[in-house]
Amino acid sequence: MIIKNEKDVTRAVLEVMERTTDPRLRKIMIALIEHLHGFIRDVELTEKEFRAATELLNDIGQQKTDTHNEMVLMAGSLGVSSLVCLLNNGNNGQTETSQSMLGPFWRLNSPNTENGESIVRSETPGARVFVDLSYVDTEGSPLEGVEVDVWHASTVGLYESQDPTQSDMNLRGKFITDETGRVWFSSIKPSGYPIPTDGVVGKLLAAQSRHPFRPAHLHALAFKEGFKTLISQIFSDDDEKLDTDAQFGVTEALIARYERHEETHSVDPLIDVPWYTLDCTLIMEHGESELPQPPIK
Repeated sequence: MIIKNEKDVTRAVLEVMERTTDPRLRKIMIALIEHLHGFIRDVELTEKEFRAATELLNDIGQQKTDTHNEMVLMAGSLGVSSLVCLLNNGNNGQTETSQSMLGPFWRLNSPNTENGESIVRSETPGARVFVDLSYVDTEGSPLEGVEVDVWHASTVGLYESQDPTQSDMNLRGKFITDETGRVWFSSIKPSGYPIPTDGVVGKLLAAQSRHPFRPAHLHALAFKEGFKTLISQIFSDDDEKLDTDAQFGVTEALIARYERHEETHSVDPLIDVPWYTLDCTLIMEHGESELPQPPIK
């Protein structure tokens, strides 16, 4: 099609998109063009703004390293990660779900760890927490043999991949549920933290006068054949940033109580007071078993 005016541009592109042979790709590309071109018209995008946008996209790609993924961070900061997650789980967004977004700090090959052991692998300050996670199916039956990969940030707000003072794989571990569907381990109580602000996402937050903080949470990725891979972020109910998570990741179903204990621990009296316990039940849905692509190495 020879272009005569701005409306012809959209018509011409849509004609080409209609020729896409794969039905799913055709649907996606047609909708993308309709919404993208509509957005450009709605905001009356200027040439200067268009050039700035292309530079931002280039910068996002260039800022990816083995230990940092700016695109995943941006997707979370725009609420895209949470929206995709909730639309694809909990009866396609109709019911509550234990599913959450993956986040930018999951790594493959966490150390295999026996139930009851600690995931603290180098000196890490903070209050001790004893975690007990139970996995059930949608009928409430316990699931044995689930691989549960857990990870969280330290009390200084950094994952070990960001912090050279922590040993490799500190505060990470992989467990297997027993016949009751449980895994249990000890760690340091997670703290809230700011997401990285030295890239494109940081500029966006500053331009919008948004804080960069995430409320305290524990990540858990559960894998079992015959079930959808369950990715959960379990948030502390006493964190003041629950309502303003910079990544829009807090769902009501995943707010849990980290119970504080002032008494001496019955098994290990040398544990400093206070210490905490976290007990949480997570529901896995039947479906395709597939691990996500790790955002970092």
